[in-house]
Amino acid sequence: MPVRRFFRRQFSVTIHSRTPIPPHLRPPHLQDRNQPRVAVATPARGFDTRLMLGALIAALTALAMVLAALPARAQAVALPGFADLVDQVGDAVVNITTSSVVAGRAGGPAPVVPDGSPLEDFFNDFLDRDGPSEGSPRRSQALGSGFVISEDGFIVTNNHVIDGADEIMIEFRNGVELVAELIGTDPNTDIALLRVTSDDPLPFVPFGIASDHRVGDWVMVMGNPLGQGFSVSVGVISAFGRSLSGSYDDFIQTDAAINQGNSGGPLFNLEGEVIGVNTAILSPSGGSIGIGFAMSSDVVTNVVAQLREFGETRRGWLGVRIQDVTADMADALGLDEARGAMVTDVPVGPALDGGIEVGDVILTFDGNEVEDTRGLVRVVGDASVGETVRVMVFRDGGTETLRITLGRRETAEGAATPPTTGDTPEADPSSEILGMTLTPLTDELRSELNAANVAGGLVIQMIDPVSDAAEMGLQVGDIITEVTQAPVTSVADFQARIDVADEAGQESILLLIRRDGNPRFMALSIKEGE
Repeated sequence: MPVRRFFRRQFSVTIHSRTPIPPHLRPPHLQDRNQPRVAVATPARGFDTRLMLGALIAALTALAMVLAALPARAQAVALPGFADLVDQVGDAVVNITTSSVVAGRAGGPAPVVPDGSPLEDFFNDFLDRDGPSEGSPRRSQALGSGFVISEDGFIVTNNHVIDGADEIMIEFRNGVELVAELIGTDPNTDIALLRVTSDDPLPFVPFGIASDHRVGDWVMVMGNPLGQGFSVSVGVISAFGRSLSGSYDDFIQTDAAINQGNSGGPLFNLEGEVIGVNTAILSPSGGSIGIGFAMSSDVVTNVVAQLREFGETRRGWLGVRIQDVTADMADALGLDEARGAMVTDVPVGPALDGGIEVGDVILTFDGNEVEDTRGLVRVVGDASVGETVRVMVFRDGGTETLRITLGRRETAEGAATPPTTGDTPEADPSSEILGMTLTPLTDELRSELNAANVAGGLVIQMIDPVSDAAEMGLQVGDIITEVTQAPVTSVADFQARIDVADEAGQESILLLIRRDGNPRFMALSIKEGE
């Protein structure tokens, strides 16, 4: 019986088992008939193989075309046209020109020319060319941008655009010019609110929610760069949560071109919503290098609402001085991770009345998780004056919830803290501990170290430059007021706190220091060689 084996594409080979006659013994007419026969079975139709190969090639070609088309389609979605967006929002963007009277510039040193020199008359004429009196008042102009947020004429811009101006002129895209009235300003966020009066309703743009966006989303800048007027640039969101110098900073970073004159203008999303107010650039030359900053609408909307209602901001005030919690500090405190805001000082105010203490770590405020000091400052500032909130703190290895009635920050900022008085210890001999030479704080040292509000502590007189104390940033002149959250007034107190921590198996201790009058916690290792 023949044995049949199948190969791919239904080709088969049939090998007959009959024993062949040796070729030299076969008659010529039987040579072909008695040879071992190898029969290749072909498909039923001879042209099917070519059709199948053609179909396979066609399928692969189609797949390649689909794959090649995907990036092009993605690019078509990611690169929208902005012309329709400009038409949608452009009439609500304005140019701002301010003018003010400023003192004349003081002249530099006059050139020294010998009496009777031929150049004497030349220099006298040159110096007198701008006027007879040096330092006389002159009128100065500045340019900026803004945007209308309501049909009745409220306009948002930067505070630095209109600061000190005695006249503010608004120019619309259709050429209409209107004089603006200043409603209120907030230097902390560099936001100002203006208003113009118009017989007709004005085109305006809404605020969007900046935190709903992602890094990489498209944005558009409109404004008056370098006085060019109603200019458009586009880019993407480069980063969120940038901080420049202010307590309430929450800037969006973008690579869209922002230049001088763009200040106060809007940063739009693709829906025509304002998600930022263009404020600053980072540049060695003064021109755009693709690093611009716009104050987030999540901050601006609340500021504008208060300026519109009160003509000023009214921020909540907790009344604490705080710092971020480091990993070393968290370990010394027994906190599971570095989070929250650590209280370094509690002056007279809402926090003191509510029971917050120095050394507490604020973990939540009014139900909001506190990640760091910036987060706490923002949520407190957004809270209402007079509101009672729940504040959860970490203290002595556990949590405690306190109820605090908030004050008003603007009122508290001008209040001065009275000097603290305390018993002045006699000057003990200096002692060295953990690489630091310490001595008790005296009246003489208190005066030298700007420590009028510090009741007692230990002053660092010398420090070993290769010690852990130096590595952690402690400096000569620092005043150690607490060790492991207990006051210290002598080196013996310090050593006793170290001994307790060592017996408890701790590897580091928490110090509260004062430097130039400012309190700060630091963690210091107590293990030799660490």
